[in-house]
Amino acid sequence: MSTTDTWNPDQYARFAGERRQPWDDLTALLSPLSRPRVVDLGCGDGALTAELHGRLQARETVGVDSSPAMLERAAPRAGAGLRFKQGDAGSFSGGPFDLVFSNAALHWVADHAALLPRLAALLAPGGQLAVQVPVNDQHPSHLEAAATAAEPPFEAALGGWRRESPVLTPEWYAEALFRLGFTARRVRVEVYGHELASRDEVVEWVRGSLLTDYQRRLPEALWPGFLQRYRERLAAALPDQRPFLYPYRRLLLWARLA
Repeated sequence: MSTTDTWNPDQYARFAGERRQPWDDLTALLSPLSRPRVVDLGCGDGALTAELHGRLQARETVGVDSSPAMLERAAPRAGAGLRFKQGDAGSFSGGPFDLVFSNAALHWVADHAALLPRLAALLAPGGQLAVQVPVNDQHPSHLEAAATAAEPPFEAALGGWRRESPVLTPEWYAEALFRLGFTARRVRVEVYGHELASRDEVVEWVRGSLLTDYQRRLPEALWPGFLQRYRERLAAALPDQRPFLYPYRRLLLWARLA
């Protein structure tokens, strides 16, 4: 297993415009906030965290991420009440916050049945929770990664491990938010149609996100072969269309305490 940080800010940012679309939709769900205290769990390179901080005129915003490479990119954006710290989005503690925000990060955190109460506990009375997570596991871009991992020599090197999303059904989140005492709730699934130059671009997209987990767990010597085999399998699974439409399914949830 590689011990290095496999998150590459430049690779992730190749599709910054497309990745921004669900962030825009998530922020549109927020109710008005007055000089809030905010935490952004999984802040990445901090660009959208800084924008959120300014848009909300927050008195304090804390961006939390586990990747040193991402935080190095975020550091110059700190100041005027905005700061960044290294930490795990699933075990972060602090607060109380007026807004707990997380865009495309909590699908990396296991056990959402335990996670959601921890997030709720970070909130002040009247606080808001806003979360967006990918739920695209049935697309070939994700299925072929798992299928590649099941082939030799990768299966043995991974010990049979496959990336499985911890994200539960939309109905589960709606019910869980109700049980946790959120008096206003919105849960929805959105399918984003990203127009890419070709199907080859899907590989570059996934290299910046899903495949980082496989890269981190594989011996460095096996990673190039895994990536090439994944590329071959995905080319066989997807039509050769230019431009190529990459449908991407995401879950958005927003809720407010009394």
